[in-house]
Amino acid sequence: MKKSLIALAVLAASGAAMAQSSVTLFGVVDATYAYGNGSVANRSQLTNSGYNSSRLGFRGVEDLGGGLSASFWLEAGLTNDDGRGGSTNTNNQTTGANASGGLVFNRRSTVSLNGGFGELRLGRDYTPQFWNLTVFDPFGTNGVGTTQTLNSSLGGPTTIRASNAIGYFLPGNLGGFYGQVQYYLGENASNVANKKDGNGLALRAGWANGPLNVAGAVSQTKFLNADIKAFNLGLQYDFGVAKLLTHVNRDDIKNGAEGTGWLVGALVPVGAGEIRVAYSTYEVDVAGPDPRSNKFALGYVHNLSKRTAVYATAAAVKNKNGAAQALNGSTTAAGRNSSGYDFGIRHSF
Repeated sequence: MKKSLIALAVLAASGAAMAQSSVTLFGVVDATYAYGNGSVANRSQLTNSGYNSSRLGFRGVEDLGGGLSASFWLEAGLTNDDGRGGSTNTNNQTTGANASGGLVFNRRSTVSLNGGFGELRLGRDYTPQFWNLTVFDPFGTNGVGTTQTLNSSLGGPTTIRASNAIGYFLPGNLGGFYGQVQYYLGENASNVANKKDGNGLALRAGWANGPLNVAGAVSQTKFLNADIKAFNLGLQYDFGVAKLLTHVNRDDIKNGAEGTGWLVGALVPVGAGEIRVAYSTYEVDVAGPDPRSNKFALGYVHNLSKRTAVYATAAAVKNKNGAAQALNGSTTAAGRNSSGYDFGIRHSF
């Protein structure tokens, strides 16, 4: 009888511990047929991530008591058309150090401490300045409709993510105000000329309440004689019948070029689907005529269920003054135009 009581106590304690922690497997598989047309070469391909980025992830949280919790997030990018994993960089100074594309947690790899003070997050993560580009883009910076403020950006390796990052997020009970600060390390030796390469600091602050969401971000990543500064501001307003989205973005390379762009677009719900439309532009300020790319994109997403959707997107980009932006892997000559379209299906789990 005594042994039975002890066994029951052990099982009860084990159950309580399990109730305080949890691990979730999640992901997205997005298959896309993409076609690109350019003045030099066209391309037809089965690819991925035309609507949402394909990924495989694990996340978990443990209740530590007293209002504290610990959590982790491991998320790997997938190229499900050929079965590879995504690429990553290790020091904020290259754009794909793992070019072979083995399965790595390149999208996010963080551990956090959470409480009433907010969240302290350590590891590889989105940069604050990227959040405004993707949140305030009707296409979520995915597929052929992706805003030119990202496609043409001069922002360098930390435009989207930073490795070796120390981040802090404000708590979510501030009446709609939100914000984050992130410091990231290039991890170079102290006795080299470029010892600060890949180091950076970024800030984001915003307010979301009712139909309005507005946020601004600023960042600086250090490189020898070529620091990269970025600033952007985004806004979304929900009119009920449609959501208006817009953002402006500026990149400045020390002793180099400057780039400025903006986007205006909308999301329009239609039954079980949604129409997406955007016009975006980006211009690089250099000696002589400034290269400029203007893009118009139109798409439709139809939700077959809460987790499965089919979609189609068409886009055209007009290049001026030597710009040569091309869509969906095609190639176009300087100053010539390009067009493309996506058809796909996305399933999330």
